[in-house]
Amino acid sequence: MISVAMNTQEQIRKIVRDAILAAQAALELPAGLPADYTVEVPGDTSKGDFATNAAMVNARTYRMAPQKLAAIITARMNLRETDIDRWEIAGPGFINFFMKPHWYVAQVEEILKKGPDYGRSNYGKGEKVMVEFVSANPTGPMHMGNARGGAIGDVLAAALDWSGCDTTREFYVNDAGNQIEKFGKSLSARYQQIFLGEEAVEFPEDGYHGEDIRDHARAYAEAHGDSLMGLSEEERKTALVGYALPKNIEALKRDLHTYRIDFDVWFLESQLHPDAINEVIRKLEEKGAIYRQEGAVWYRATAFGGEKDEVLVRQNGIPTYFAADIAYHYNKFATRGYNRVINIWGADHHGHVARLKGAMDAIGLDGDKLDIVLMQLVRLMKDGEPYRMSKRSGRSITLADLTEEIPIDAARYFFNMREPGSSFDFDLDLAVKEQSDNPVYYVQYAHARICSILKNLAAEGIVPREVEDYELELLVTPEERELIRKLGRLPQEIIDTARDYDPARLTRYVYDVATLFHKFYNTCRVKGEQDSLQQARLAVCVAARTVIANVLGLLKISAPEMM
Repeated sequence: MISVAMNTQEQIRKIVRDAILAAQAALELPAGLPADYTVEVPGDTSKGDFATNAAMVNARTYRMAPQKLAAIITARMNLRETDIDRWEIAGPGFINFFMKPHWYVAQVEEILKKGPDYGRSNYGKGEKVMVEFVSANPTGPMHMGNARGGAIGDVLAAALDWSGCDTTREFYVNDAGNQIEKFGKSLSARYQQIFLGEEAVEFPEDGYHGEDIRDHARAYAEAHGDSLMGLSEEERKTALVGYALPKNIEALKRDLHTYRIDFDVWFLESQLHPDAINEVIRKLEEKGAIYRQEGAVWYRATAFGGEKDEVLVRQNGIPTYFAADIAYHYNKFATRGYNRVINIWGADHHGHVARLKGAMDAIGLDGDKLDIVLMQLVRLMKDGEPYRMSKRSGRSITLADLTEEIPIDAARYFFNMREPGSSFDFDLDLAVKEQSDNPVYYVQYAHARICSILKNLAAEGIVPREVEDYELELLVTPEERELIRKLGRLPQEIIDTARDYDPARLTRYVYDVATLFHKFYNTCRVKGEQDSLQQARLAVCVAARTVIANVLGLLKISAPEMM
C-alpha cells in the first residue's frame, strides 16, 4: 500500500539516479556512487510539486558546479510513462518537477476509494513494536506529566499501527519495591491514627501525604473496623496495600479510559520478583558484567556507556529498581519478542537512558532497539499567568483535574502541538474557546463545515456521484491543486510521525489541511457551477472531510458534523 504521492517521490528518486548513471556511462560525469539526496515537496509549491537537491549535494562528489550538474542530470532524465509534466532548474541547483493533471486526479480517487483507511501503509512490514507510556506510580493519582505522556504515547502508537507495525500499548505497574513499602507505611500510619489519634502515631517523614492515603485508611476502617490494630506492622501494611493498590490501579484505568487511552497490556512489576530478576543477574554474571563488593551485587555500567557502576542487589538482599528495570526490558525483548521498544519518559530520566540501553548490550541484546522519547514539562497558563488548579491531592494537578477543567479534545490536541522534547505553555483560556484561534476548534470546524456543505446541497438534490477522470482534470486552480497536494501527503505524514516519534507532525498537518480547505472553498464555488466541475469540487470536499476525520481519529479527537 504505497500512496500516489509516496510512489511519485520514489519514482523521481529513481529517475534522477538512472540519469546520473546514464551520464556516467556517456562519460559526462566521473565514476562514483552519488551522495544521498532528498525528494521533497517544496515550501513554495508554485515552484513545483516536488524538488530534489541531487545536484547540490553531489557537486563536490562530481567536482562540478550544482547548476551545471543539474543540466547534465535533467538532459538524461527519462520521463516517458510518468505523470511528470515538466521540470525546471531553480536557484542554486534545485531540480523542480511539475506534475500532469492526471496525477492530481489519481490522488483524489485514491482518497475516495480508501475512505476511512486512507493513510494506512505497509511501511512497518509488520514489525513487532511496543510503546510503553504513562506508567504512573500506582500509589497515587496521575499528574500533568502523565497527561502529556499519555497523549504523545497513544498517538505515536496509533501512527505506528497505521504505518504497518504490529503495535502494543503497555503500562508498567510499579507494584513492588520501595514505593510500595512507603505506600504501606503511609497507609498503616493513617489507619492507626484513626483509632489512636494523630499525635499518638508518627507519620513517616518520607511518606505519602496526599488526601488519597487518608481516604483509603478511612474506607478500610469503615468496612473492617479496628481489625488490623492487633496485627504486626508487616501484616497491617500487607492488608492495607492489598486493599488500596487494586483500587488505585482501577482508578488509573478509569481516568485513562476517560482520556481515551486503553492499554493492551498492564504489566505488573511483581511478576519479575524474584525469578526474572535473579535470572537476569545470572546472565549478566555469565557475561562478566557483574561483581560483588561489600555484600552488594554491582553491575559494570561503566563498561557499557554508563557514568558509574550501579548496585543491582543491596546488602540486605533486596534488588534495586534498576535490576527490575533490566529484567523488565529483557522480558520485552527476549521473552515476548518485540523487535523495537519505545519508552515515553519525562526529561528528568535523561541520565537513565544510556545505562539502560547499555544494560541491554551487556546482557546480549541490542540496546539500539530500545528508543527513549524524553518529554519536557508543560506549564499551565491562565489570563497570561502561570496557573495551579489543584483540587484533589492538595499538592499537584492530576489528570482527572485537567479533564474536568478543559475538553478532552483540546487536551489531546494541545499536548501534541509541540514535539515531545520541547517545553510549552498550555493556554487554558484558549483551550476552551469556541473560536477559530483555538486550533482544535478550527480543525473541527473545517470538518463540520464540509458536512454542512454536503448536507445543504443534498437538501437541494445535489449529491456526490462517481466522477470521471476528465471531470477531476477540471480542478486546475492553485487553491484546488494545493489542497489536493496536501491531502495526498497523509500517508507520508503518518509514516514520518512514526519514524521520527513526533505526533506534533499530525496536528500541524491537519491544521494546514483545514486552512487550505477554507482557502479552497472561499475561492472555488461549488454550488451553481456546471455539473462536471460541481461534482469534481464535491469530490474534493469529500476527500478533505475524509482526511480530516482520519487524522482526528488517530488523535482520538471527535470529528463533529455540526458546530
